[in-house]
Amino acid sequence: MRVSADRPSASSFEDLALPLFDQLYNFARWLTQDTAEAEDLVQETYTKALRGFRSFQAGTNFRAWMYRILRNSFLSSRTGLKTTVALDSEEHEDSLPAENATPESLLLAQADREMVQATVSELPVHFREILLLCEVEEMSYQEIAETLAIPAGTVMSRLFRARKALRGLLQQKLKGGRRGL
Repeated sequence: MRVSADRPSASSFEDLALPLFDQLYNFARWLTQDTAEAEDLVQETYTKALRGFRSFQAGTNFRAWMYRILRNSFLSSRTGLKTTVALDSEEHEDSLPAENATPESLLLAQADREMVQATVSELPVHFREILLLCEVEEMSYQEIAETLAIPAGTVMSRLFRARKALRGLLQQKLKGGRRGL
């Protein structure tokens, strides 16, 4: 179906929006840490996006536009004002261990993942979301800039500071864990 530049159709919205559903839901789960709230947030995002689809400018980044709607909906919700973010470990449950993996190495790897997840949840929201968008969602700096409505230079500096803060917190935890041994 061909869409005119001045008036996008509902079917073109479906074509663009439906492939993003799983990614948006994963992002919502990160933000809310609750399945039901994530489902509500994604539903609200799609409702707002469909209503505002006429204002979407063809040729711009639809993915970033959808993420921005989700993020803004989250931040304006009561949950967004007090939430913490955790890594979604469900997506890794189906992964098969490497052939040379031992039960001990698998246990240590799981412990490391859990420590990183717990540490990420201690970071301020603006650091957690930038790490999520870059490292998990694999967005480019430009896509992140469009999603968060900040300059690309700010994305790079915030990502640098987020990684540095995460590294510092992890080092503190590792030093604290060694003292207890």
